[in-house]
Amino acid sequence: MFSKEEAAALRQEFWTSFGKSFPRKWLLYNTKIKGISFKFVADRKKAMVCLDIEHSDQISIEILYDQLLSLKEILTNEYFPDVIFDASYELENGKIIHRIYINHSEKFSIYNKNTWRACYEFYMKTMPKFEQFFYEYEDIINCL
Repeated sequence: MFSKEEAAALRQEFWTSFGKSFPRKWLLYNTKIKGISFKFVADRKKAMVCLDIEHSDQISIEILYDQLLSLKEILTNEYFPDVIFDASYELENGKIIHRIYINHSEKFSIYNKNTWRACYEFYMKTMPKFEQFFYEYEDIINCL
């Protein structure tokens, strides 16, 4: 068991190590579509690459999600057969969002350094393909 300070230090080391080992400018929050962002997630039980839909206007959320749902077959067939569409994903803080994501299939914990390398490789393999999908279909997604 780690103290809060030790856990925070490990999380910071994880992300710093990722950034230094695999320097690259990611799309992440710079999608230029309000309410859509890409995220890397890593916690004590899982790692994933996500496209999150969070907007102050519920109608906009539904429109954006519907646009992405219209591309689900393409995303599944051409990019990620195991992509998950979740219209009610609950974040740790209890907030419900729309999330489209790919899980890291290997056992992972941000507190186990032995699992970091495989996670980094998963990120490096998955996020560029997700970004490529986004750039390819950005005009369809950005209907607002």
